[in-house]
Amino acid sequence: MPARHCLRLLLLAAALAAGCSRQPEAAKPSAGADSGGGKPPMKVGFQLDWYPSPEHGGHFQALVKNYYRDAGLDVTILAGGPVVYPLPAVGTGRMEFAMGRCDDVILAVNQGLPLLIVCAQMQHDPQAIMMHEDGSVRTFKDLDGKTVMGGPGAHWIDFVQRHYGVSFSIIPMDYGVGRFMTNREFIQQCFITNEPYFAELNGVKTRALLIAGGGYDPYRVIFTSRAFAERHPDAVRGFVAATIRGYTEYLHGDAAQARARIQAENPSQSPALMDYSIAAMKRYQLVEGDPARGERMGQITPGRMREIVGTLVELKLLDAPVPLEKFVSFDFLPKGPDPVGK
Repeated sequence: MPARHCLRLLLLAAALAAGCSRQPEAAKPSAGADSGGGKPPMKVGFQLDWYPSPEHGGHFQALVKNYYRDAGLDVTILAGGPVVYPLPAVGTGRMEFAMGRCDDVILAVNQGLPLLIVCAQMQHDPQAIMMHEDGSVRTFKDLDGKTVMGGPGAHWIDFVQRHYGVSFSIIPMDYGVGRFMTNREFIQQCFITNEPYFAELNGVKTRALLIAGGGYDPYRVIFTSRAFAERHPDAVRGFVAATIRGYTEYLHGDAAQARARIQAENPSQSPALMDYSIAAMKRYQLVEGDPARGERMGQITPGRMREIVGTLVELKLLDAPVPLEKFVSFDFLPKGPDPVGK
């Protein structure tokens, strides 16, 4: 089934499921402590894409250090997982903020969900392809004729096959490394911040190809609904600024409280794994980007968004370019070097 039809069915099913579930209260001031100006903080929900992990650390840093509350927000961070659907949760007004890849948001907007990207959570996606260090695959071209465990319908698959002129089979993800451990030629999709750690912990040396480094380079973004952004621009601006501050401190300052909170909510996140993940985020410049290229934490640029839209058109995931104003706003970022046109 074409990827766009898979997305349409997924969004419809998730929206219907959401409509049948209990609706949480809409964003409103809580009865809690005052924030600035004598106003109580506004209650908002933030939906993670997966279970709490080191990659989410900036949000937990902003939470435990009260940066969200200082911005007038009472934020609840909700765990994600394989059956959690952030796009329709935000699009139907059940959640105020969520995170995901910008290509998924663009396609969802094209299908009718009123979503709005407001900042980058990561400049580069941590999705990668993992193989054994002594295996035969060393480049994307070496994937020709192979079998890869990955997400069926994932957009990077279409890109890699078209861009590199290769063809490979996909078997569905099982979110583990068991099969990888027992087969020297096994190849699987991974987060470069995560699965290589577990393989190497069990004595298997790995090699990984970052998909962003292979040419398919969507942002990971924070998004809200267009209606929420229009009604509460200061709340959106505050959430963005607090998140950027949280990630800066999490990566370069004292992150002990945030790490403890992540581990409390997801005990599988050991101190050693968190060390590995944070080091990988820095090594691959995932969150902050490459300063030599003018990238910085939180930044989204019109030029790069246009490139991503163009790639989606080339992959026939979009029939025509989607105008930027339909899915992204650059108005909520803290003031900095002007990215327009770059």
